[in-house]
Amino acid sequence: MQALDSAQLYFSRAASMLDLSDRVTALLAGAHREVRVQLPIEMDDGHLATFSGYRVQHNNARGPMKGGLRYHEEVNLDEVRALASLMTWKTAVVDIPYGGAKGGIAVDPHRLSDRELERLTRKFVARLHEVIGPDTDIPAPDMGTDWRAMAWIMNEYNKFEGFNPACVTGKPAELFGIPGREEATGRGVGILSLKLLDRLGRQPQQTRVAIQGFGNVGLHTARFLQLAECQVVAVSDLSGAYYNPAGARYPVAHPLHASGRWNATRLHGGGAARGRRNSGARRRAFDSGSDWRCHHGGECRSDSRAGDC
Repeated sequence: MQALDSAQLYFSRAASMLDLSDRVTALLAGAHREVRVQLPIEMDDGHLATFSGYRVQHNNARGPMKGGLRYHEEVNLDEVRALASLMTWKTAVVDIPYGGAKGGIAVDPHRLSDRELERLTRKFVARLHEVIGPDTDIPAPDMGTDWRAMAWIMNEYNKFEGFNPACVTGKPAELFGIPGREEATGRGVGILSLKLLDRLGRQPQQTRVAIQGFGNVGLHTARFLQLAECQVVAVSDLSGAYYNPAGARYPVAHPLHASGRWNATRLHGGGAARGRRNSGARRRAFDSGSDWRCHHGGECRSDSRAGDC
């Protein structure tokens, strides 16, 4: 089932259980605005490349729309539609005064240099600055984006609309961001994992953890659970799976902040990914002299693929 079909199915079920009228159901099912833009940029070697960008603004009944911006080669309009609607429901369920939106660019960010990514991000903002902003639609990090992209968004938005750091969240604290924002989603996954263990009658000290997806969310989930005395024995991302039954030797988050690029070593799946970071640090965190083994399950699994919102 595709993302949009799944989102619509569960919305229809919820609407039926809430006994919503056909008029309200139809109103909530559609998007307030959908934008698709072409993004031509000059690559480092001088040739021109064109990428497709999307922003779907689903609903603003409760306040300014809010949602992440993801960079992934399989991003398409239907996926962004689905994720935008889910943001509407998420902000309503937790009762915060925002609506739902989502955006994305169909690109593999690991195949672009930092300069190319900056050009692409700034071009996206140049196309959309008139329909985003602190009182309209506020982007945030998601899969394939991070604090750097948010800083570029803020800077480019300010060029067109004047200084307003509230135009985007997930910025570094030095650029009017909020301390703790980078860790927030991963900590949320960790907190919910501990709540689940409590409901199951399990102790953290008796729990092994395998984390699928090891970007910003997975990284901070691992650190939080390790500090809670869970044993983080495996992580995986597109470079492969890393498993050590003895667990990490030291706090997982510490070495993964090391700067510099790396070439991922293929370990029972995955492959080298140009531009991916910190594979060496990831291996060092789990290497205690034992052989690497592929890990396909665990007693407690935290899946961080959903990204930030």
